[in-house]
Amino acid sequence: MDIKIPTFLHEVFGERQNIFQLTVILLFGVLFTSLLFIYYSNTFYEVALWRNVLAFLLIFDIFSGCIANFTKSTSNYYANNKKKQIIFILIHFHLIFVGFLLDTSIWAVTLVWIYTIVCAFIIISIKEKNQTFAAGLLLAIGIGGTPMLEMEVYMLIVSMLFMIKVIYSFSVNHYQNRI
Repeated sequence: MDIKIPTFLHEVFGERQNIFQLTVILLFGVLFTSLLFIYYSNTFYEVALWRNVLAFLLIFDIFSGCIANFTKSTSNYYANNKKKQIIFILIHFHLIFVGFLLDTSIWAVTLVWIYTIVCAFIIISIKEKNQTFAAGLLLAIGIGGTPMLEMEVYMLIVSMLFMIKVIYSFSVNHYQNRI
């Protein structure tokens, strides 16, 4: 069953979203972000509460978006709005903000962010029938190379899901369906 998404949330969920998928997206975001904060709680105790709260919200957005961008509604929304797709990529500073908020290795996080954004622009410039292969290749390179940056494990997890979200989940037109 699909529900109509309010206009101010179209960039996140598209115009209509399957209620089951919407539930899974939100549960994945909340549960996975919570597990990260619970498992690495010793690290987060050293950071001010307001920074933890902001970091939690940004990580929740990354994790939820990783799944949301695979839905037909969100994929088609951006496939039909290339200008919005470009703007969405340009404003994705989440990873850098998380690194700053949690006092992690900003250099490593910045390198992952630059790689991810450059890859996203490469993918959206490729013909749709070749996007999946190119995105898979660039994602594999990113995931293979990121551990070599020797960042904190929790930041490695966030970085890898950020790459999945932006390089593969968001930049690929998965349904190649123009309205």
